[in-house]
Amino acid sequence: MIAFVSGRVAAAGPDGAVIDVHGVGFSVQCTPATLAGLRVGDEARVPTSMVVREDSLTLFGFGDDDERSVFELLQTASGVGPRLALAMLAVHTPDALRRAVAAEDLAALTRVPGIGKKGAQRIVLELKDRLGGPVGDGADGVRAPARAEVWRDQVQAGLINLGWSARDADAAVDAVAADLAAGGETPPVAALLKAALKKLSK
Repeated sequence: MIAFVSGRVAAAGPDGAVIDVHGVGFSVQCTPATLAGLRVGDEARVPTSMVVREDSLTLFGFGDDDERSVFELLQTASGVGPRLALAMLAVHTPDALRRAVAAEDLAALTRVPGIGKKGAQRIVLELKDRLGGPVGDGADGVRAPARAEVWRDQVQAGLINLGWSARDADAAVDAVAADLAAGGETPPVAALLKAALKKLSK
C-alpha cells in the first residue's frame, strides 16, 4: 500500500491534486480543507490511503496521519464507504467526529449529506469504542487558511461532491460570501464549507 506521496504539486482541482513523484504523477482525491494547503509548484508530503476495487485503484490524500487513520476507521462501520468517509471529513475535523461519536451527537453526524438518523445511530454504535476521544485541542484551528481568491471554488466543489446541485452550491457560496463581506480574516475552507452546509439546511 502507498502510505504517503511526497513531491511537487503538479495540479490541483476542486476535488483532488496531482503530486509529481520523480516524474510519476499520482492523482490524489482530497477534502477541500486538505486541498487548501496544497499549492501548485510547491513541494508537499501527503499521507494517503489506497482503496482497491475490482475495476479501480483510488488514492485518497489527507492533511495529516490522524485524518487518514480516522478515514480508514470510519469505513469499518456498516454502510460507510470511502466516498462517505471523505464527505464526513469534509464537514467535520477528526476531533469533531470523535466528539460527535463519543457524545452520541446524531445531529452533528446527520449534517453530512448521505447520513440519516439510522445511519448516524449505526455509526455511533459501531465506532464509539474505536475512534476514542479527541487528540488535539479543537482541530478546527489547524486547517490551512483559505486564500480569498480560491475558497469559493473549493467550497462550491465540496458541496457538489457531497451531492448538492451546482445551483444550490452557488447560492450557498454567495450567502457565505455575503456574511464575510464585513471583512476580517477568511476562515479555513472546512469552516466555510460548514457555513455553506448550514445555509443549505435552512
